[in-house]
Amino acid sequence: MVTTIPLAPAGTARDAETAAVLKAAWRLLPVLMLAYVCAYVDRINVGFAKLEMMQELGFSDAVYGFGAGVFFLGYFLFEVPSNLILHRVGARVWIARIMLTWGLISGAMMFVASPTQFYVMRFLLGAAEAGFIPGVIYFLTQWFPSAWRGRVLGVFYIALASSGVIGGPLSGAILQGLSGVGGHSGWQWLFALEALPTLVAGALVWLVLVDRPADAAWLSPAERAALSAAVEAENRTKAHFTLRALLSDRNLILMTGAFFINNFALYGLNFWMPTLIQRMGVAEPAMIGLAAGATSLLAIVSMVLVGRSADRCRERRWHLAGLFLCGTLGFALAGFGEHSVGIGLLGLCLAQMGILAVPAQFWALPTAILGGAGAAAGIALINSIANLSGFLGPYVIGFVKDATGTTIGSIYLISALLAVAAAMILCVPARLVDK
Repeated sequence: MVTTIPLAPAGTARDAETAAVLKAAWRLLPVLMLAYVCAYVDRINVGFAKLEMMQELGFSDAVYGFGAGVFFLGYFLFEVPSNLILHRVGARVWIARIMLTWGLISGAMMFVASPTQFYVMRFLLGAAEAGFIPGVIYFLTQWFPSAWRGRVLGVFYIALASSGVIGGPLSGAILQGLSGVGGHSGWQWLFALEALPTLVAGALVWLVLVDRPADAAWLSPAERAALSAAVEAENRTKAHFTLRALLSDRNLILMTGAFFINNFALYGLNFWMPTLIQRMGVAEPAMIGLAAGATSLLAIVSMVLVGRSADRCRERRWHLAGLFLCGTLGFALAGFGEHSVGIGLLGLCLAQMGILAVPAQFWALPTAILGGAGAAAGIALINSIANLSGFLGPYVIGFVKDATGTTIGSIYLISALLAVAAAMILCVPARLVDK
């Protein structure tokens, strides 16, 4: 994973706050990125398992789509309570707990033998992982002031793209190379082996994370004081929303709606990408995995460059809207090239460049206006509502495919919705978020 982060011009490198941010970025981001790679691989590896387990267990596309998506119902129900607990007990303890729990449940997916068991295990996996991403986002707001946040989040979300680069080829290789070994199917080995790094990463989180700059022994006293002061000064300017206010604020509703659409596109694509690539004419699981991984590479570039540009210009909305529109174009091309490897993969690359880079820039908006416990609850609430689309996206695509025999209609629908999301972001006042 790439962790290089150009956090400040050379002329300010000796400033205490800048020095503290650099140290924090190099110490905290690699561990959090590893954790996110493990989380996302465990979340979407069911898309590769589908290539074998559907036929072996007799699942229909609708059964698979519902099972893939029911994860997000568990995620939704436990997201806000999880982040409020994190606010009380600290990120180090709670994120480590989340990872150890979901690692064990993800590994146990290898024992699924019926639709009901599939649904239950996916629901439990969602409940176990609830609070991870909003917890990390909240944790980063306690370490990095808004002037640095676009770049920091841009680097952190490289893990999202890296999970595709790593998880796709790895999953394809496990399916193809271990099928039948020890009397187990390739999809069973897939769940078992890909859960192990999650347990290791959970231990690293426990050992490395520090909840606040004031507690970091690896910062000098001047660095601790400067960074703590910068974070506290920013928090004093933010609104402390009640839950009712969070649910009724126009701008937060617009942000949540746009993020809902992006997640609809993201999970719909990732859970069905192996199948889409297969329909383009790629047959072998290992090659499908390599092709899926390759589509994420350009997203790493867009994450870093857009994050740097947004921080340098102190402009958030148009950068984010541009990513949504990139996704719009990509899905349109993917639909047009449904049976063409060249056009189809070009479309998937553009789609990933847009939708994978959205979260890093998106979170700079609500974290610019939310503070205190309201920030912990607000980040979790936005994420939990938006992630309900993870239930809807795979299920809609599976339902449409069962009904029509093709995914083309769903792909064009996603393309249009991403254009709507761009318009929603531009309706948020610039004065609130361009910080």
